[in-house]
Amino acid sequence: MPRLRANLDFMPSPVPDRPGLLIRDAYQYSDATLIIPPGLVGCLRLFDGQTSELELREELVRITGDLQVGDLQRNLIDTLTASGFLEDATYQRMRDDRHRQFAEEPVRQATHSGSAYPDEIDPLRDTLREWMQGDAAPAGAPAVKDLMGIAAPHVSPEGGWKSYQAAYGALNPEHKDRTFVVLGTSHYGQPERFGMTRKPFVTPLGESRVDLPLVESLVKSAGDAILMEDYCHSIEHSIEFQVLFLQHVYGPDIRILPILCGSYAHSIYEGGAPENDENVRRFLGALGDLAASEGDKLFWVLGIDMAHMGRRYGDPFAALADNDEMERVAARDRLRIDRINAGDARGFWDLVQENQDDLKWCGSSPLYTFLKVAPQARGELNRYEQWNIDDQSVVSFAGISFRNH
Repeated sequence: MPRLRANLDFMPSPVPDRPGLLIRDAYQYSDATLIIPPGLVGCLRLFDGQTSELELREELVRITGDLQVGDLQRNLIDTLTASGFLEDATYQRMRDDRHRQFAEEPVRQATHSGSAYPDEIDPLRDTLREWMQGDAAPAGAPAVKDLMGIAAPHVSPEGGWKSYQAAYGALNPEHKDRTFVVLGTSHYGQPERFGMTRKPFVTPLGESRVDLPLVESLVKSAGDAILMEDYCHSIEHSIEFQVLFLQHVYGPDIRILPILCGSYAHSIYEGGAPENDENVRRFLGALGDLAASEGDKLFWVLGIDMAHMGRRYGDPFAALADNDEMERVAARDRLRIDRINAGDARGFWDLVQENQDDLKWCGSSPLYTFLKVAPQARGELNRYEQWNIDDQSVVSFAGISFRNH
């Protein structure tokens, strides 16, 4: 039988009267969502590319105690196949169709409009205004002198709006005419690679253009380190949310340079500096040269989250924000933030590599990239938060301002 795709989302069913394992396609090749009943979850391990249908049948007989499992067997196989959840011709066709569709689209559509934020213009403006002017908004906060960048979350704004506010509240009108270099976490992209696109970004607030000369400069210098028209842009939220808040502050008539940073997995799990990898070294060099030549024509925006702890993320404990284990996580997060704010790329990465990043920071590669290409940056923590994304799992994040040192 074909192998079950490794790039699916798996989580406990959130539906009380339908327990089991929920499976969905984070890449959105398929719009199917399945809930596998508890008794059948163990059968998924048989979809490994080496096990036969006969062996699956034997397992179903063992589980059910019934010899008449043919319909159950066929239904399980057909459902996984039709959903595009197996590595077979159906999945390949779905994947190729979606990649081709994105390549042919003239703009990058707002994937998360209507789910993470309202898709109608007036409710969206009201919601953004509430997020930016809520109780956490500092009264008359002075502008940061020599502000060159910010780090904001990419968690759902519903849960992280206070940190979005802390980051975007530092902006002032003089930044509008710069090119916003948006470094986002690539949740679905290849490690040690960088996803880019020439497509304008569209949200319900309008369309923001990409700085094409800077794109071409990076493509020319970094070559194969860049995945051009990376499909991951079509589904990724880490940049979309930043564009949305930038448009709220300045209107849609802005220039952006959207860059998805793949994980530096080899460095985390095998050791050595990220730039020991040829693709990373080449891209950091190209982006560093661009940063030096463009200077204050650029403004840096990082879309990052930090620790991911609890059951959803494979930990053996239920996590509660700001309590118990999460108090220790907060202390370790702040050590990393201290190194970031000091502009200490090496010190920051040494902490990330400890225990192969058991904190599971979702933003370490954009942060390290920024620290390497903008070594003059010094940060200030405006807000740090933890949020229960579900009742057993926590994400931490922050709003940080960067200035030229």
